[in-house]
Amino acid sequence: MLADDHALARRSLRLLLDGEEGVKVVAEAGDLKTVTRHVHGHRPHVLVLDLGMPDGSSIETIRRLREEVPSTEIIVLTMEDSPEFAQHALDAGAIGFVLKDFADPELNRAVRAAARGEQYVSPRVTASLESLRRAMTDDELTAREAEVLRLIALGHTSAEIGGKLHLSRRTVETHRARLHRKLGMSTRAELVRYALQRGLLAV
Repeated sequence: MLADDHALARRSLRLLLDGEEGVKVVAEAGDLKTVTRHVHGHRPHVLVLDLGMPDGSSIETIRRLREEVPSTEIIVLTMEDSPEFAQHALDAGAIGFVLKDFADPELNRAVRAAARGEQYVSPRVTASLESLRRAMTDDELTAREAEVLRLIALGHTSAEIGGKLHLSRRTVETHRARLHRKLGMSTRAELVRYALQRGLLAV
């Protein structure tokens, strides 16, 4: 099943998948309410879900559908290459994370992996996701703190980070202060060096 709020995007995804042997698109949806109804009605093996649906939280929908229809595996399709977004989606119950820019040829591989119950994450995100997880485990950073750190190291201002992560500038500054305290670092240069050592800038 394909879920994207843009009809043209759904048509393109259908063209990508319909020609594949053993793959059949059984339903489409342009909003989360229809997604929920169709998943319950069709019980597809795999749901390909756009992360940016307009009528609610795709992450919360993933969490709910995994509880209500556990036989349907969920692949997130998104423009967001942030490892934090990937971690949130996987934590909610998604089995796949595919970047829209790489839907051809990755989506077919992701769908086949999901049908087998195997995880698939776009290679462009894999390295930074692993680095994020190491930072969370080794230094007890939250996913949000690790992502703020990554964006600081990439040279973004607090205002720019807030825009990317949908946070206020004040909240970003709070995360920045926590990072300095947790890591025992007083300068931005130290944070950048740490992020490089941890591989958080990997793409």
